Amino acid sequence: MTDKRKNIIRRHYRFYGAVQGVGFRYRACYSAEAAGAAGWVRNESDGSVSMELQGTEEQIDMVLQTISQSRYIDIRSMDVRNIPVEDERDFYVKEEWWY
Repeated sequence: MTDKRKNIIRRHYRFYGAVQGVGFRYRACYSAEAAGAAGWVRNESDGSVSMELQGTEEQIDMVLQTISQSRYIDIRSMDVRNIPVEDERDFYVKEEWWY
């Protein structure tokens, strides 16, 4: 395992607030691609948004900072937990689970 790979982490986030219908998923994809992070983002039926984000601490911080600076997104609270790293290289919008 290379040193770069050792620094990779993965986190699961759940965002609450004005996070649906405000470009959150688009901004997450754009931010993750720009930062070189992997994972996915999905709207939830309760109005929250779930996201798994994988990369270095710096990449993850960049993605979260870009999302939170969006004009219409208002994250009022979030839950976060560390999860196992996956063999994933891209970031995508995941289909809503209730479809």
